[in-house]
Amino acid sequence: MFFVDTIEVPGLGNRSYLAGGARTAVAVDPPRDVDRLLGAAARRGVRISHVVETHLHNDYVTGGLELARITGARYLVPVGATVAFDREPVADGDVVDVDADLRLRALATPGHTPHHTSYVLEDDGRPAAVFTGGSLLVGAVGRPDLVEPRLTERLARAQHASARLLADELPDGTSVLPTHGFGSFCSSVQAPDESTTIGREKERNDALLTDVDTFVADLLAGLDDVPAYYAHMAPRNAAGPEPVDLTPPEPATPEGISARLAAGEWVVDLRNRVAFAAGHVAGSYNFEADGNLATYLAWLIPWGKPVTLLAESPEQLADAQRELARVGIDRPASAATGGPERWLREGERARRYRRATFADLARVLAEEPAGGGSVVVLDVRRDSEREAGYLRGSAHVPVHTLHKRLDEVPAGEVWTHCASGMRAAMAASILDAAGRDVVLVDDSFDAAPEAGLPMVGG
Repeated sequence: MFFVDTIEVPGLGNRSYLAGGARTAVAVDPPRDVDRLLGAAARRGVRISHVVETHLHNDYVTGGLELARITGARYLVPVGATVAFDREPVADGDVVDVDADLRLRALATPGHTPHHTSYVLEDDGRPAAVFTGGSLLVGAVGRPDLVEPRLTERLARAQHASARLLADELPDGTSVLPTHGFGSFCSSVQAPDESTTIGREKERNDALLTDVDTFVADLLAGLDDVPAYYAHMAPRNAAGPEPVDLTPPEPATPEGISARLAAGEWVVDLRNRVAFAAGHVAGSYNFEADGNLATYLAWLIPWGKPVTLLAESPEQLADAQRELARVGIDRPASAATGGPERWLREGERARRYRRATFADLARVLAEEPAGGGSVVVLDVRRDSEREAGYLRGSAHVPVHTLHKRLDEVPAGEVWTHCASGMRAAMAASILDAAGRDVVLVDDSFDAAPEAGLPMVGG
């Protein structure tokens, strides 16, 4: 009898797995904070005998090397991956015994990367599950454009072939257990549901339903923006990440916060956007702790820039520090908990701005004099979202480019919006820190046409 435990990494939209039998287990694509896998193994009463990587990851720093060091496990990395540390290279067809009657068989599935490898978990010689990493996902495949632009089309074709290989090699009942696809930008599209099998994918996955030319054309046409921090992940994983340090950062005082802001460092307020709008330290940025913090902060912050974290509680701070360590933002320069009353110097006043709905925006625009000009509507969604429909007359600067394009935002009071309010809050805080008058449209974009705002497309 075997088990498979799923280790959710929701902030990055990824999953890791622990699979094994009565005594030993294998860890697949572990995140940086390996204590979660160690805890899962302890609860199962098993020893981690193998740690395997499906590929050199582009979206997070792996914990594989550290987990193998701690446990003494064999560390399996695809043979085609160039790395600077000792590991056990694994090639197509290689088999390792995990536990009694339980083994792992490597299956070369290039496409997401040239060296990508899937692992078939075989129970008593029969395929039971396949760890597909960034190959065959839930209703999709992993992106082929994260390695080298000149390789993208070739990798897209390889991705199609690899998906077909998995479908041909494995029984319909085989569970498909990918690493990406649950919000990760490594996926070509997001997962329509939580679990799948080979048979289910044969019914709905374009890689298994369309010819290679059609599949490649559609896949390449649908690729979205790549988070800027991805450029730093694969090189760091190839070099061999150092152990993670989750000890509390240096406490931040009001004077220290002010000095760091004056030095051009980033001060990030992790509270929800309602609390931030009601009062915050001037110059700080709002990245909500429960709003894809790791992805968006790592995407926007100039790489290597020191960051101070401001949180409501020690628990919120610790969770945020853990999330950021997964993407290589290892040690906050300092941190503080509480609220603005504890973060501001004596005599210093909190900054604030308004929150509004699309109905409020419609009323304000209706009251503007002919020719307008005093209200700027700023759409901070991605290009692909805007192509599906936007507010007539709105300016467009995607949030992940805003801090470099502030001079492109027209003069006037800026009403920022996105699809739900989360990214608009980031944008509002960036504009507020730059001294602009802002209003956060904290509303669903679906409410815009309902409010009578004129739309283009959609």
